[in-house]
Amino acid sequence: MTGLRTKFYLDKRNKRLAGVCAGIADYFGWDPLWVRVGFVVATVSGVGFLPLIYLAMAFMAEPKPGALYDVSDDNRRFWTGVRVAPRRTIRDVNASFRDADRRLRDLEAYVTTNNSKLAREIEELR
Repeated sequence: MTGLRTKFYLDKRNKRLAGVCAGIADYFGWDPLWVRVGFVVATVSGVGFLPLIYLAMAFMAEPKPGALYDVSDDNRRFWTGVRVAPRRTIRDVNASFRDADRRLRDLEAYVTTNNSKLAREIEELR
């Protein structure tokens, strides 16, 4: 499933011509309008090979699977982060797990100490 979420796809739902600019925008988490504007400006200003690259990408890339369109914003942001900066994403996930582990250790230490008030409350619950 990870391979599905980290590949480049043509975005057929947000397309204007073939979905290449919308796919680039989706891949990097950008607004498709600005990718299209950048493409037009670069083409007009003399980067003449861009239309050829656009056509090549339109023929070689696969359309985005329908299951990837219906995801939450948090899920979309996470997978965009994985595509754009995988090391940072791994670091952030590891930090979240370390924080959860630390809080769990603090909770275990509190429960297992000789806290008479807590022990009394637990005995009352039995």
